[in-house]
Parts: sequence; structure tokens; C-alpha cells
Amino acid sequence: MLKFIEKTFTFFYPIFRKWGMGYSFASYLSLILNIAVLCIVAYSIYIVFRLVLVTIMIFIARKTRTKFDDLLVTNKTAKYIAHLIPLLFIYKSVPVILERYEYWEGVFGKLVGIYIVILVLWIIRTVFNALRDYLKLKPRYSDKPIDSFIQVIMIVLWIVGITIIISRLFDIGHAELLTTFGAVSALIILIFRDIILGFVASVQVSVNDMVRIGDWITMAKFGADGDVIEINLTTVKVQNFDNTTTTIPTYSLSSDSFQNWRGMLHSDGRRIKRHILIKTSSIHFLNNEELLKLKNITLISDYIDTRMTEVDKYNQDNEIDKSLAINGRNITNLGLFRKYITQYLNNHPAINKDLLLLCRQLQSTAQGVPLEVYAFTSDKQWQNYEYIMSDIFDHIIASVPFFGLELYELPSNNEFLQ
Repeated sequence: MLKFIEKTFTFFYPIFRKWGMGYSFASYLSLILNIAVLCIVAYSIYIVFRLVLVTIMIFIARKTRTKFDDLLVTNKTAKYIAHLIPLLFIYKSVPVILERYEYWEGVFGKLVGIYIVILVLWIIRTVFNALRDYLKLKPRYSDKPIDSFIQVIMIVLWIVGITIIISRLFDIGHAELLTTFGAVSALIILIFRDIILGFVASVQVSVNDMVRIGDWITMAKFGADGDVIEINLTTVKVQNFDNTTTTIPTYSLSSDSFQNWRGMLHSDGRRIKRHILIKTSSIHFLNNEELLKLKNITLISDYIDTRMTEVDKYNQDNEIDKSLAINGRNITNLGLFRKYITQYLNNHPAINKDLLLLCRQLQSTAQGVPLEVYAFTSDKQWQNYEYIMSDIFDHIIASVPFFGLELYELPSNNEFLQ
């Protein structure tokens, strides 16, 4: 076996010599032996330090009240630090162990140095991940786009790390490398366009408090209607109410229009803004016989008495000819119905009386006269809100015939046939 290795070495020796690696066979055996011993010692150091660091970290996490050290254990920070210590040992030992092998000293020194840089960045990443998870446990920060800020910091650190790796690998000065990066900045901006736009948007979203995690937002352009579950550097994830997930580019939150329902959830009520269409031909003046009949409706009986007294007094004082109903002042069935709805809403236990409450008539349309209810429910939960609103309009629709009014609706097929 040794003879085969020696013949193979003899075959490749001219190539090694051409590359500046023209050492003897015995030198290479010594080199391999030195590297093997170095790796064994480094691995032993890793095993010891991993056991010690992980044990200490777990012990501290169990003894302290803070959750941050528990999250460090979860993200395996101690394990990665244990990797770093033997690497530092190797990095310092390479110039001594490979003192007579200048070429291999340079190769191993660069490789170990690059590995150390990557490992340091990975350790920093685990610490930031633990910090992110810790801040999300705090109510003060649970709705902030922490992921975006950490991603920005890590991108900057990775750029620094890549700069160090390239300068180490090709023996280029940092100043010269940064100058080269400046020359290709236009290409970098083109490649990282979404990341740059996402970063700017994340800052705007955070500073202006436009969106928080947990907010209910509606963005018709992307088909999003649900709760924000994650805000990253480039995307915002929305869990829709049908349990699907919509991903929105972060920069769209600052460039496009969207609806945030947070204000409603934090207010004292949820708005009802819905109308019914009254058939125009059913609107008329009420005569005394009809008014006396409507006085049986408890909610408006006092109002009818007061209103009839005012109208009769005005007509008598001004000697109005009431042979025609259009003369003088009159009470209409639609006006009385509006008053009834207002009184009904004022007596409804689920309506917040401290907020705006009204029943208003909108601009007439070809389908009739819209009569709109504008009020706020005290209960803002979706299911309860829908039940309250449906209950109110069930009552309003059923009350329409009592006032001699009709609702507008398109005729059915049977009506067309008749």
C-alpha cells in the first residue's frame, strides 16, 4: 500500500513542483501526520468545550427567571461557540505546525480564517434569533417588525464578512475591495432591489406605525383579508380568514393602498352602515286615521302626539286649507318610519349610544329611496357583530309594512308571467 502511494506521489510530483509544492515524499507524510494530530487535538478540545459550555448554559437557563438564556439554548448558541474555540486553536497552531510548509501554511490559514469568519457570523445570527424570539414575548414589542430589523443587520454583517473573506482569499486590501464594490454599486442595487425597497418600507412601516403583527388588514390588490402574522424585510405574511396565507411585498405597504382595521378594534364600537331601498310610490302623507293607528306603536306614540299638536297648531294659526293634503305641514310615513328606526336603535342594548347614531335618507335612485342605518355596536367581535346587525335589519324589514311602505326588489319570474 505504501509503495502504491509512493508511486502515485512520484507521478504527480512534477505537477506539485510546478505549483510550488515540490516537497519530498517523507515531507508530505510528516505534513499529513502533523495535520492529523492537530485535528485530533482540536476535536478533543471541541468535545470538552461543547460539554462544558452547553452544560453551563443549560444550568444558567434553569436557574434564572429571564427567558433570553433559554432561547440561547434553543438556538444552540453554546454549540456554535464550542466550534469556534478549536478553530481558533487551529488558526494559531497552523504557523507552528506547518512552519516548514509555506504553501500549505497559507492554504490552511486561509481556509481556517474563512471558516472562523462564517462561524462568527453564524453565532451572531443565533444570538439575534434569540433576541428576536425574546422581544416577541414582550407585549411592547410583539407587534413590531423585529424580523425586518434583524434581517437588515444580518445583511450588513454578511456583506462585511464576505468582504473579509474575499480580501483574505485573494490577498486584496479592504480599501481596494470597497472601491471595486463602489464601481459595481449599480449592479448591486439592481440585484438587491427588492431587499433595499423592503428595508426602506420596513423603516416607514415601523416609524409611521402603519402595520403591526396581529393587525387585521385588507388589501384587495393581493387578495389579502386577514391578520398579519409576520413582517420580514421583503415580505409581509397575512393569514386570511379562510385560513389561506397571502404574501405581500413589504414595499407595497408604502406604495399601494390598504385598509387597516386596528382603529376599529381599539375603538368603542364597530360601525353598521347599511341601507334598505323604499319603493318611492309607497311614500305618502299620513291622515289622522293612520296616525291614530300608528300611535299604538309604543316607541313613537309620544312623538306622534307631540308632532300632531305642532302640525295642527301651525296649520290653524296660518289658516291652511287642508282639503288638499299637500297644503301646510304634514307627517309622512317615511319620516315617521325614520323616527321609529332611530328610537329603536336608541333602545337597542347592543348599540353604543355614545357614538354617532342616526337613520338618514340618501339620494333617491332608480330603485327607490335608500334609508340608511348609521350606528356602532358595542360588541366588536365579528360573529356577534354580524348577529346584532342581522337582528336589527330583520326587525326593520319586518316593520316596513306597518307604516304603509314597501321595499323595492326586482320582480321574480312568476311576477313577470303574471
